[in-house]
Amino acid sequence: MSTIDAAVAVITLTEDQLDPYVTHAPTRRWLTGPGLPGGSALMTFEALRSNGLRTVADSTSEPDRLVARLREQLVIGGLSVPDGLQSESVLLDGATGEVSTTYVFHDRPDLMDSRPLAPSLRTLVRFAAATEELADLRGQFASYAGRFGPKAVAEATRQLLAVFEEGTGPDGALPPYWRMAALIRPLALMAGPGTRSGLALDLPPRLLDREFGPGRIARFEDVDFPTTLTHQPTRRFLRETGLPEDGFLLRLDTDVPLPTLTEYYTDERPGDLPADRLPDRAGHLIRLGHLVEGNSLVVDGATGEVLNWSEPEARLRPLNTDLSTLAFTLWLLHREKAIDAASDHELTTEAYDQLAATMIDVLRRIDPTGTVDRSGWHAWTDLLRDETCGVL
Repeated sequence: MSTIDAAVAVITLTEDQLDPYVTHAPTRRWLTGPGLPGGSALMTFEALRSNGLRTVADSTSEPDRLVARLREQLVIGGLSVPDGLQSESVLLDGATGEVSTTYVFHDRPDLMDSRPLAPSLRTLVRFAAATEELADLRGQFASYAGRFGPKAVAEATRQLLAVFEEGTGPDGALPPYWRMAALIRPLALMAGPGTRSGLALDLPPRLLDREFGPGRIARFEDVDFPTTLTHQPTRRFLRETGLPEDGFLLRLDTDVPLPTLTEYYTDERPGDLPADRLPDRAGHLIRLGHLVEGNSLVVDGATGEVLNWSEPEARLRPLNTDLSTLAFTLWLLHREKAIDAASDHELTTEAYDQLAATMIDVLRRIDPTGTVDRSGWHAWTDLLRDETCGVL
């Protein structure tokens, strides 16, 4: 079993516990000295804490069906992922010190494969610590506290990439997990807390225009608003900032003034939905456009809350805190596609699951409304983790 330094939450092993599994001298020194973090936002080493060192072969019911190179790999932990996603196990090569990940398929070990994560435990710990410092704006990234916008994003990206590049192997290859950490996680710095807007976020001026193209952002006038849209920050956002007309998952209605849900079903689709299936306060819910699979994007005219109206279920659910966080979500999804295209789709083809987990974590830090389970439904989480729907 491992020993734990409670003061600094570090997991270490004794020399005897390493035998006969770990023969790589630097790895032995690391596990008996600095050790592994007992608590981490990116990964957990609970397997090491509770079970000690064990091989992949010992973790499956049919070890003979494993590919030979995986059998003696050591299971030391797992990547942290949002609810609903399967966690990858973190593996250690006791002979070389290299670290990788794999999905453990207990019933089909013949399907198991591994992906590189770090050339050593020392590098793994350093990469994880830097990524967490960026997320929390502390340590070497403490100077970014209170800084937001494109310049902050670019500088944080360069700084995190520099940390990673110092720890890559002779070929300079950076595993997708860390590449997406450097390219996606700093995007959380693009928008700051809302002060000027009166909403949750202050977006940089013309952020959506630069991302989607100036001709593809719809802005509205007061004449377009129903009288029940009384939330002034929401009215101002729709007038001055606007939303993409076609945000991939969202298509705005721009041909007619924005209707309430009551007006939409009365004037545009009479007879399609009985009035008794409409949600409470339907006259105060303004329909902005169409979402996927028979869903509508609506905003509460009194509070500015953004909601998803499911017509098939006749059910209203939270989607985003307000229009500023909805706009950030649409921007982030569009930016990710551009980043992935620039890398020849390396992120989505080689590590879609890791990318989805990274995107969900970034959105959760910006706006937990659509990613934290409050009613048995995770809006953006469900969409992002479903590879077949093509969100990423």
